[in-house]
Amino acid sequence: MFNKIPPSWRAIPVLAVALTAGIAQAETWAVTDAAHPLTAVPADVRVIKLDDQQRIEEQLSKKLPPNPHQAALAARQLMGTPAGAELIQEMVVAQQGNADAWSIGVSKVPAVVVDRRYVVYGQPDVTAAIQAINRARGR
Repeated sequence: MFNKIPPSWRAIPVLAVALTAGIAQAETWAVTDAAHPLTAVPADVRVIKLDDQQRIEEQLSKKLPPNPHQAALAARQLMGTPAGAELIQEMVVAQQGNADAWSIGVSKVPAVVVDRRYVVYGQPDVTAAIQAINRARGR
C-alpha cells in the first residue's frame, strides 16, 4: 500500500541527497517495533524502533535496587560511567526516532518512508518497499 503523507504532516524539507541504486533520494526511514522485524534493510536506511525507549528503560530498571533511594543513587553512579553515557545516547536516539516518526504521521508499523513524504505500510522487506515507492513515483 503506497501512500503520500499529507502536507500538514511533513517536516522541514530535506537538503541532503543520497544515491541509492542509482536513484537520487533524500532520506529513507524504516519504522518498526520488536514485534515487526524488518528484512533486506539497505545500509543507508535509518531504522527507527518505536519501542527502543521502553526497552532501554526496562534494561536500566532491572539493574537498579528496589529501594527508591538506593535506586536513585545507583542511577546517578551509572550515569557517571562510560556505560551510563552510552545508555543516555541510546535513549536520546530512541526519543528522537519516536519524535521524527510522530512528526510525519506514521500510523502503523512496519512503515518505510522516503523523503519524509512517501510511505509504504505493512511491508517488512525494506528494499521491496523502496522499489514500490520508486515505481509509484515513476522512477
